[in-house]
Amino acid sequence: MRLRIPLSAVVASALTLGLAGCNACYNSGQSSSPEQIRQKTAEATATLKDDAKAVTQGIRDGLTRPSPDKPLDLNHASKAELTALPGIDDAAADRIIAGRPYSSEHELLERRIVSREQYNKIADSITVRK
Repeated sequence: MRLRIPLSAVVASALTLGLAGCNACYNSGQSSSPEQIRQKTAEATATLKDDAKAVTQGIRDGLTRPSPDKPLDLNHASKAELTALPGIDDAAADRIIAGRPYSSEHELLERRIVSREQYNKIADSITVRK
């Protein structure tokens, strides 16, 4: 339901830009053949489609990103979810996964799995569920 409004805005913007592009092709002072107009419209539509996909993915990522309101469980998070945390690279994610199970978030520091700097960046976005 949350995606409906932003996605609608993207689609409306894409249609507006597409129509403006078609109009520019038609009114550029040069006589364009219908085939040229069709080709330019197809190119503009393909570009807008790619942009709309990127916006949609960005919205989806933003809504599912761990936050203090919805923290990531260290005992069940995938490597991809862990690397989405700020300051956590592939090596740190592998160490976190190898160190499971955890009984507390602070074990990341106690067992030297991440540095204090890394921990400070993610402390509000992680939790441990048993």
